[in-house]
Amino acid sequence: MDEINDATDRVIAGLEGRALADNASKKLVAYHEAGHALVGTLLPHHDPVNKVTLVPRGQAKGLTWFTPAEDQSLISCNSLKARVAGALGGRAAEQVVFGSGKVTTGAGGDLQTVERLARAMVTQYGMSEAGTLVFEDGGFQGPSYSEDVSTKIDKAIRKISDEGYKSALGMMCQYRTCLDHLAEELVETETMTGQRLREIVSQYTEIPEKLAAV
Repeated sequence: MDEINDATDRVIAGLEGRALADNASKKLVAYHEAGHALVGTLLPHHDPVNKVTLVPRGQAKGLTWFTPAEDQSLISCNSLKARVAGALGGRAAEQVVFGSGKVTTGAGGDLQTVERLARAMVTQYGMSEAGTLVFEDGGFQGPSYSEDVSTKIDKAIRKISDEGYKSALGMMCQYRTCLDHLAEELVETETMTGQRLREIVSQYTEIPEKLAAV
């Protein structure tokens, strides 16, 4: 089973790299990944955590794997918002633990994910105050909508992102002791199963039942 899991990880995320030797970097990555995992565990509409690891793969210094529902063809607004908050959990953990001046570039990929999700919610799925319309970007010719509409789209995207980050920050502050516990164990073990994660989180708060994506 371990060989199958390793093969799956390699296909999805790339070849396994060298383990982090620098203790400061390892601690930072541990908090970052613990932040993702904690938000994903505490939000009922988020996919459950399958595994958290500090073993680098590809360009990633650490990874948090989630297990999505089998049917991904229909996803609710609540689930998309939960994924936005989950993607921002790593940056939120860095800010709460190390301070705004020490947040890192590690959240670069997460921020791209947030922008992609939020933009799709606004321009493709009608899940914002910008309206229940599809806004095409126009490709090489540029968008066909007005600057006023463009401003509304940008504001709607920003609002989704800001609300997700506020939610993630709130969890990091409220469950800081739990966050510390997760990060400390990750530094020691480097890889944590979803089951072990939930065992730790349940020591600090009741874990909500996962709700369907639709």
